[in-house]
Parts: sequence; structure tokens; C-alpha cells
Amino acid sequence: MLSVRFIRQEKERVLRSLELRNEPNPEAKVEAIFHLDDQRKQLQKSLDDSRAEAKRASKRYGQIMKSGTQAEQQAVKSAGETRKKNIAELEQKIKDTGNQLEELLLSMPNAVHPSVPTGNTHKDNKVHQAWLSELPNLGVEAKPHWDLMKEYRLVDQETGAKLTGAGFMLYEGKGAKLQRALINFFLDEAGKAGYKEFMPPHLVRTETARATGQLPDKEGQMYYIANNTSSERLYLIPTAEVPLTNIYRKAILDEEDFPIRLVGHTPCFRREAGSYGAQVKGLNRVHQFDKVEIVQIQHPDRSYETLEEMSRHVEGLLQKLELPYRILLLCGGDLGFASALTFDFETYSVAQQRWLEVSSVSNFEEFQASRLELRFRAKGDKRKRFAHTLNGSALALPRIMATLIENNQTAGGIHIPKVLQAYTGFDFIEPL
Repeated sequence: MLSVRFIRQEKERVLRSLELRNEPNPEAKVEAIFHLDDQRKQLQKSLDDSRAEAKRASKRYGQIMKSGTQAEQQAVKSAGETRKKNIAELEQKIKDTGNQLEELLLSMPNAVHPSVPTGNTHKDNKVHQAWLSELPNLGVEAKPHWDLMKEYRLVDQETGAKLTGAGFMLYEGKGAKLQRALINFFLDEAGKAGYKEFMPPHLVRTETARATGQLPDKEGQMYYIANNTSSERLYLIPTAEVPLTNIYRKAILDEEDFPIRLVGHTPCFRREAGSYGAQVKGLNRVHQFDKVEIVQIQHPDRSYETLEEMSRHVEGLLQKLELPYRILLLCGGDLGFASALTFDFETYSVAQQRWLEVSSVSNFEEFQASRLELRFRAKGDKRKRFAHTLNGSALALPRIMATLIENNQTAGGIHIPKVLQAYTGFDFIEPL
């Protein structure tokens, strides 16, 4: 969450960010925040003055009640009741104004990094880097993954839909083993890079989802259930980023604690809205999927170096899987609500002849940390500062599975990349 102080100090950056994100009436939104903040300060001053006057009056009250006339005593009582009522009204107004201000601040997206390009949709993202200049060509006989997973009995889409609904998959046989192999490979590689592994809950409280920026921005995309112990909702996580980052909610760190590296594998749940056709066919877009997520908490001066480090980690995974990929720098119109800068990784689907997103690596700067109340003490500095948080998919499974089986298909079966063979126990998937 952006603080009012930050918005005042960085007003031009905030306005540019809102414009890049295609937010309507950015000037009006910023001025509304300033107006509520000024109103809250004025009300607080009136409350402080009223409380000070009440304190002074209480000293006179005892004297008048001892020696004053009945009329004077009644006047003092009446004035005291009026002051008490006025103070209660001011306290309520401050609370209401503070709530309005907080809701407006919660709806404000993060300020973007100066390098974020202009653009309205994913079509305006800039290619930052690519690997394998020549894309593999399997010819016209290449089959899309939804045909391959049915032919080789890797993923049963129809039974998944029968069990739960459209967008839910049943992995079976070597498909289930390949999925597990990918998860273990990703976790092992993260461990080698210094990430501590966690197995977090798959349900989180409202305040947990709000702290990382999923709420209120992504509420329409999140599944939830009623908490039978209270009236609060419990949300199914859209990414392990949510519980992992919240481990450090309300924490005060020392500078020596950085960097903090966390990794977790979880199922992820997202209510994807309605487009149709090949773009959502098979594993291209599902409501439940597995993902290995890496998170770092870092000193603000080193967070962009860390972003590059995390991007190199994701690159290394794709290279070891021998998948052609490219890295995109997201434009303002396609940037996530909480992100200041994001690199998207896409692998090339030979059979579909298009690029599929498999990872996003983002720096949130202090946006999440301010919601989390995650601070640190710098050496020789008594004041506490917000840390920076970063996260990345390393990696999301469905589209990795899709491009892996598409790009490694042959007339006689599907090759397994060498790096996975120790995990799968087989190097080839033969026709049934």
C-alpha cells in the first residue's frame, strides 16, 4: 500500500503510474486522498483541542461543585455533557474518515518503476531477452498437448470436469509422475540456490490476502469458503506467495537478516474468466494448478539486483528443460496491481505456434511490506524502514507440461528432458 506521505512526495511518479495503468481520472483519485488526509488532520486537531479544554474544565469543575451556585453547577454540568458529546462525535468522524482514506489507499496500485514502458495490453509488452533464436519446427504433423495428453493417457480432462467442473484436471500414470518430477526438480533447484522450503496452508484469512495485495483487487478471481469458527471468509490461495510472504507480517528484521529466501510448492486456485477457443484449451488455462514459488525479502538498496538474480534462476530452469523461451518487460497496462516491475517468461509451443506464459518475476518494492508492517533496522539508524519484497514462479506447471510434451513429441512417443529422467525413472513415453 502506498502511504499518503509517499503519494505527496512522489506525486508525479504516482500520477504517471496511474496513467500507465490506464486508471481513470488519476488526478481526481490523488486529490481525493489528499482531501481525506487533510480532513482527518483537521478533525484530529479539533479533537486534541476539545480534549485539552475538557482537561482544563475538569480542574474548574471541582471548585464550582464545592463553592459555586446551583446555576453555576448546572452550567458546568451542561457544558461538560456538551464537550463529551462533541468529543464522541469527533472520534466517530475521525474513524469514518480514516476508514474512507484506508479503502481509497487499498485501491491504489503500486507506483511503477521508471523503466516500465507505456502500453495498454499484453501485446504492448517489450521483448527483453530470448533464448534459442531458431524455434523448433516439428512440421504440420505436430499435435497440440490436449491431443497428446489424451492419446498417451497423461491428463484426463473429461474425468476432471466430471469430478469438479471445467478447468480441473486429473493427472494419471506417467502424466502424474512427470508432474511430480517437475515439482521435485524445481524444489531441488531452489534449495541449491539457498531458498528455504516451506509447506504452507492452502487457505488464508482475509487479512493475509489483503497484506500481499490480492484483496481487494483480485477478489473476483479467488475461491473462498466460510470459516465455521467465525463470520470471516477463508480464501484458497492463488499462489504460495500469499502465505510465504505473510510469514513475516508485523516482523521487525535486522539488516543482517537479508536476504531472506523462501520457496514453497502448493496447488493454486483461480477463477479465470471467460474467453474461449485454443487460448483456454487443455492446460492453457485452468482453475487449479501446481506451482513452485520463490519469494525474497531484501534490503531496498539491493532489491533490483535481487530481481535480476531471481530472473536468472528461472532462466536456468528453462534452459535445463531445453525449452525455448523469451523474457518480456511488462507494460503499464499489463502490470500486476502490486508490482513495480515485472518480467514475464514465456515458452514457445511448437504445436500451437504461440508463446505461453510460465512465470512472472516481480519486485513490489515496499508496497507489500507497508501492508504487512514488515520493517527492518539499518545499522546505525534508530528508525525502522520498510523492507522490499519480491516473488517469482519457478515454475508454474500446466503450461510447462504443455510445451514440454508438445516440443518433445516424435512419431514414436515423447522424449523426457535429460534433467528430469532421474526424477521420472523413464526417459520416454511410449504410445499405449
